[in-house]
Amino acid sequence: MPDAEEAPEAEDNYVYDEATGEWRPAGEVAAAAVPGPVEVRDASGNLLADGDSVTLIKDLKVKGANQTLKQGTVIRTIRLTENPEEIDCRHDSIKGLVLRTEFVRKR
Repeated sequence: MPDAEEAPEAEDNYVYDEATGEWRPAGEVAAAAVPGPVEVRDASGNLLADGDSVTLIKDLKVKGANQTLKQGTVIRTIRLTENPEEIDCRHDSIKGLVLRTEFVRKR
């Protein structure tokens, strides 16, 4: 009789899941590991997408540019990043600008 701690047969393609401490089918573990699409939301809770335009809801001092972006400034053509709390964008005088989503509202 096999020991309860032994791995199931290799041909069954089971993987040991450290989170649960159990042997699970490989397909089930792989499906759980793939993250779904990340939802990026603005300060009001509106869903943001690549190419959207946003408006600043607060004056922001830009580090390294010695410049302040004023409340109400429109930022066009945003790009989403891997971090759901940040968006990548460009302003007329500032290239490579990264803004926190808590300071923008979708137009």
